[in-house]
Amino acid sequence: MTPLTISTPALLFPAVSLLFLAYTNRFLHLAALVRQLHRDWTERQDDCLRAQIDNMRKRLALIRWMQLLGAVSILLCVVAMVAVMLEADLAGWITFFAALLFMGGSLVCLILEIACSGGALKILLDRVERD
Repeated sequence: MTPLTISTPALLFPAVSLLFLAYTNRFLHLAALVRQLHRDWTERQDDCLRAQIDNMRKRLALIRWMQLLGAVSILLCVVAMVAVMLEADLAGWITFFAALLFMGGSLVCLILEIACSGGALKILLDRVERD
């Protein structure tokens, strides 16, 4: 097994920073949509609105998981870097591998959330076709 250098886990830091910026933007946009849906729901309790609210719940849960898994990933990168500094190569490799798995999980949640966001548009298009 090749030795793990401190720069290897550090490679994830720029990617994680950009991902968290994208995740935060998705969350803020979704929060604004939820507020608008809440106003619309209080005015008229429509089946289409109910479907959109259910979709938003799924998307918010996925965004929370995206952020949590990404945060755990970066924390494990820090632990891997500390392990490298303490010359604990096996611990460094294990934590770095775990960090990659958590980052992969975060990206899977992102893909699922993107699929759900398309579902929200489908709800609106279906309503237009019905009316």
